[in-house]
Amino acid sequence: MQKTNDVIGMGNILMDFLVEVDDKHLIEFNLKKGEMHLVEHEKAQAFLHKLKQYELKIEMVPGGSVANTLRGIGILGGNAILCGKIGNDIYGEMYVEELKKHKVISRLSKHSAITGHALSFITPDSQRTFSVHLGAAINISSEDILEEDIIISKIIHLEGYQLEGQTRETVLYVMEIARKNKTLISLDLSDPGVIRRNKSFLQKVVLDYVDILFVNEDEAFEFTGAQEESSARMLGEQVKIAIVKLGKKGSLICSEGKIISIAPFSAKAIDTTGAGDTFAAGFLYGYCQGWSLEKAGKLGSLFASKVVEQKGVKLLHFDGEELKRLIS
Repeated sequence: MQKTNDVIGMGNILMDFLVEVDDKHLIEFNLKKGEMHLVEHEKAQAFLHKLKQYELKIEMVPGGSVANTLRGIGILGGNAILCGKIGNDIYGEMYVEELKKHKVISRLSKHSAITGHALSFITPDSQRTFSVHLGAAINISSEDILEEDIIISKIIHLEGYQLEGQTRETVLYVMEIARKNKTLISLDLSDPGVIRRNKSFLQKVVLDYVDILFVNEDEAFEFTGAQEESSARMLGEQVKIAIVKLGKKGSLICSEGKIISIAPFSAKAIDTTGAGDTFAAGFLYGYCQGWSLEKAGKLGSLFASKVVEQKGVKLLHFDGEELKRLIS
């Protein structure tokens, strides 16, 4: 069957709430500044209630690592399908509408739990503190995945967050389908803590399944014990393409034993949230078009540099054609 879709993704579907607060609010909410806190349903609802009560300024943006990447691919003109789980609520409906605006095909099914969300508390010093409730997101199962969607896709993009907990079996299921149907498997390892808690398991998954691996420098060190070029080479021995994102220092791509250094684009960064996701969007889009690894990496680097100059992963105002023209 002809692969007519560029990238299919499966990830935790989260609505991001960007909230500007003072330090006193974090103390009241009992949140440690600068950290991510997973919370249960009751606490999540209590936070939302308090935010309404205080009449704090809230901006909503569709989020989740894989979803950010696929929205970026849609903006660039690529074909993308997103699989995930939302609640039967207003936030789930809003999420689906946002995907349409980004030209991403929705395969989001509903669950009785509320739509997952991340409260991003932004203090005056621009630090972010997160309260995350996964909600419906963790209830995705193999029954929610259409095998024909994977078959027609060039790449399936996945996130490390889903390789622990109850979503792990679903991720392994879609990896098996992808491998069977010659769909390349792309994985972003997501977080050093995820690696630390699941290291031996993740090492086996990467070796057995993954073709394209994205890590930042902290994740690369946690996974390999090495830094920068050494970590890129070690990862490049395990996968077809290994990408180590180095933030303002650019990135390294290792493939077939060769290292390609991607220079950073200058940016006045105010929020690095989603930079890695949009780098992946640019790279995967270019790769699906048959571009060289260097050109695909440059598009990823440029896209990421634009995203960090704003609060939140807002993509609709970007001109995908202009971004592509700038690196041609």
